[in-house]
Amino acid sequence: MRVVVAMSGGVDSSVAASLLAQAGHEVIGLSMQLYDQRESPEAFGSCCSLDDLYDARRVAAAIGIPHYIVNFEERFQASVVRNFVAEYAAGRTPIPCVHCNADLKFATLVERASALDAAAVGTGHYARVVFDEPTARYRLLRSVDREKDQTYFLFSLTQPQLARAMFPVGHLTKHEVRAHAHARGLAVADKPDSHEICFVPDGDAAGFVERAAGEALPEAEVVDTSGRVLGSHRGVHSLTVGQRKGLGLSAGRPLYVLRLDAAESRVVVGPREELERRELTASGVNWISGESPENPVRVTVRIRHRHIDSPATVTADTGRRAHVTFDRPQMAITPGQAAVFYDGEEVVGGGWIE
Repeated sequence: MRVVVAMSGGVDSSVAASLLAQAGHEVIGLSMQLYDQRESPEAFGSCCSLDDLYDARRVAAAIGIPHYIVNFEERFQASVVRNFVAEYAAGRTPIPCVHCNADLKFATLVERASALDAAAVGTGHYARVVFDEPTARYRLLRSVDREKDQTYFLFSLTQPQLARAMFPVGHLTKHEVRAHAHARGLAVADKPDSHEICFVPDGDAAGFVERAAGEALPEAEVVDTSGRVLGSHRGVHSLTVGQRKGLGLSAGRPLYVLRLDAAESRVVVGPREELERRELTASGVNWISGESPENPVRVTVRIRHRHIDSPATVTADTGRRAHVTFDRPQMAITPGQAAVFYDGEEVVGGGWIE
């Protein structure tokens, strides 16, 4: 069948396209231009750069498939960059890769696939999707390579989207992916993975937010849990819950960011043990099955990409909200991050930590 493949120029998406073509599908490669790099190409990192677009085109030529570049600049600014700035300014810690991968790239590619009469969308994500005949629903599963698993970034996918999704590398390890790239002579076989936020390559998220906000962001006062003022700071946009370094405080013991109050421009700090919490509320919750459970469900919940999911009870609430109660206290539950619910290998759903 005809399949549209998102080609980022990296080894994973390149091998995804290669595997689908090798399986006999009619593959069309699409790469996304997310920003105008003619203005300041040095301002962007190693993801979605001009070099990446060139690599994607070279791979498509080697595989023997057509390749096109689509302009997503406006959508990227609206759904990813502006959200990133607004979240940090509100004292939250956003995950732009979730909005980019699922909300922007995947959703938009499904639209493009329909326009091209393509039956499916393929990506290089380390995840698996299977159809469960007894329930007539699609299930999102962790990848075989647990170290590379990317299901945390895909919790917002819906049943109609999963029905069109193909994740060819989800059943492979990273070593096997690179081995396939070498066997096919793909130029990106040894290309390093990208880890930084593409539009913040220097890692200075606070500086980016200050430049992009268009107005001066207020400084914040630093207080302890009793409200005693300990000092001042650059602003809530430059900190995250659980942070210790960079507070500029001289105290007799280590202090950590416990809460960020953007409305009052206040940073609450305290000892490490006060970072532990057993409960959280999530909003914008998506249940992969398409239906929220009527009764509390026992799952494991991951509160950060590199966090080991922990046993918990999740109770669905009205308005796409859910309440999570962990069996054991968790360290630094951070507003703005995602809470993703797992039942063994399966992603049950997820939402945004409030």
